[in-house]
Amino acid sequence: MGKHIHGGNIYSYRDCMDFSANCNPLGTPESVKKAVRDSAERIKDYPQVGYAPLREALGRYEDISSEYVICGNGAAELIFSLCQAVKPKKALLPAPSFAEYEQALLSVGCQVEHVFLKEEKEFCIQEDFIENLHKDLDMVFLCNPNNPTGMLTDLEFLFRVLRYCREMGILLVVDECFLDFVKEPGKYSLKAQLPRYHNLFILKAFTKRYAMAGLRLGYGLCENKALLEKMSQVTQPWNISVTAQAAGIAALQEQSYVERGRRLIFDEAPFLKKNLEELGLKVYPSQANYLFFKGPEGLFEACVRQKVLIRDCSNYPGLEKGFYRVAVRTHEENQRLLEAVKAALSELDEQEETV
Repeated sequence: MGKHIHGGNIYSYRDCMDFSANCNPLGTPESVKKAVRDSAERIKDYPQVGYAPLREALGRYEDISSEYVICGNGAAELIFSLCQAVKPKKALLPAPSFAEYEQALLSVGCQVEHVFLKEEKEFCIQEDFIENLHKDLDMVFLCNPNNPTGMLTDLEFLFRVLRYCREMGILLVVDECFLDFVKEPGKYSLKAQLPRYHNLFILKAFTKRYAMAGLRLGYGLCENKALLEKMSQVTQPWNISVTAQAAGIAALQEQSYVERGRRLIFDEAPFLKKNLEELGLKVYPSQANYLFFKGPEGLFEACVRQKVLIRDCSNYPGLEKGFYRVAVRTHEENQRLLEAVKAALSELDEQEETV
């Protein structure tokens, strides 16, 4: 497994504009910042065990009973607590996909099997994924849209995976953290199936939707009470801080902000894709708030020299050097990215000519 490198490493690249992390391009809402400031008056106290106000707010937001909501210190903590609770022996993952799935599985001694997505199929999940399901599996992780490719898996296929998993006694974990930035998210979400399928766990997060990465707040939806109880038993009791709960409750009121961010991405993604392609890069048809593309080796480092940080995806299982991901940001910021990529490509061309 590759080294655990993530986007958003602004601490090592302090003077770079960050396109490696995929958050709402509008930045953190002012109401959330105010909630954080106001909550400072209560940081002398322990957080509320069970974070009932936040769960109730999420229940209203997601139109689900709060008893089926569980929160974590980012969606990443929930991935780890799921694996700690289930203690799977074997699990199946598509590759490439989010690295924390495999990291969490390996942390409990799980044997991980991969279905490698094919470059010639634009890294879309194919029929052979279902063919790799078997009764010895305990867990399956799917990310929709997938990270880092941004490719969507249609609902009919997900239904089939879900049904097969139930028949075989497999827990299906579907990461919908980026679904907020898809044009018609309801067409791809499995949330409506939660009452019928107790082998389904859906991951979501505040991180991307509200640009709250530094606060660490994610949540899961599941109607399997026994599983939620097991997860609670392996999670420390004060995992949601006073500040994170206050910020989360405030953020859930920001519906117009979320819609503005979505419209900005829908306008800017085609512009960014077209211009990256005109620079000679192979850009995949991502449906998320980021673009996945193929370019020359060394592009990451060359972009850093241009003071722009992109995501080098070569540490994802199933990818080699030359694959990258960039967030869709504001028009001015996207223009700055394009200028940097153009200059970086020119620099790499010059280096090649002198060899």
